[in-house]
Amino acid sequence: MAAALNPAPLDVPRLLREHGLTPRKGLGQNFLVDSAALRKLTEAAEIPPQAVVLEIGAGVGSLTVWLAAAARKVVAVELDAHLIPLLRQTLAGLDNVTLVEGDILALRLSDWIQEEGYLVVANIPYYITSAIIRHLLEHRPRPARMVLTMQREVAERICAPPGELSLLALSVQVYGRPQPVLRIPAGAFYPPPQVDSVSLRVDLYPEPLIPPALLNDFFRLAKAGFAQKRKTLRNSLSAGLGIPPAEAAALLQTAGIDPQRRAETLAISEWEQLSRVWAQQRGG
Repeated sequence: MAAALNPAPLDVPRLLREHGLTPRKGLGQNFLVDSAALRKLTEAAEIPPQAVVLEIGAGVGSLTVWLAAAARKVVAVELDAHLIPLLRQTLAGLDNVTLVEGDILALRLSDWIQEEGYLVVANIPYYITSAIIRHLLEHRPRPARMVLTMQREVAERICAPPGELSLLALSVQVYGRPQPVLRIPAGAFYPPPQVDSVSLRVDLYPEPLIPPALLNDFFRLAKAGFAQKRKTLRNSLSAGLGIPPAEAAALLQTAGIDPQRRAETLAISEWEQLSRVWAQQRGG
């Protein structure tokens, strides 16, 4: 059975002590424990009763029990093997939750979820945000939206407008429209992180803004362009792609882009055109 509509709060410090565990900083383990924040986050995800939810980073299960109360089915993925016995205790009796131990980037999602249009809820380190989105979007089935909790300044970077884009922002915005839906103070977590967090909702497009056939070229070019973001695109692409500066300049000019511009100034449509020219020149 699903949990009650108002799940009882978990005594996370006590549970961790009972299992001989301490939060692992290297895995970004700051567990959301505040009941008001958990309720608001669940509401922000707008989970229909028949929804299937993928939770990445189940932690100690504080959010999982809320998701289970709202959704028909929850697939909760946790990387840290040390937390699995604790999670089994927390989730005991919730027959609409499937607990999966493993790395989301290494899992074949179709083994656990068959439904298109599922939802994703995750509290993840920022440095794997784009990798997770790309992994989920390039495999079937596909989610309809994601609600990702992260450091506030990282969420702001992801939502940056054209002209101020980072590689992370570009990597997210090519797949969907991000918008902040909830600010969560540091005190809502155990242990409290040093900064406040924001839950970012990403409503995913039916297809990426870059045609799928060009995505590999797009990511290669974008990574090269942003690798030395203080340099002009002529120089950063030369270094990142291992080609002479004159060849990089010619590539940009063929795509209608001034070689003296910098990576953060390009719109997604310009990256698409650059990817198209690059693919054509390489016989793609």
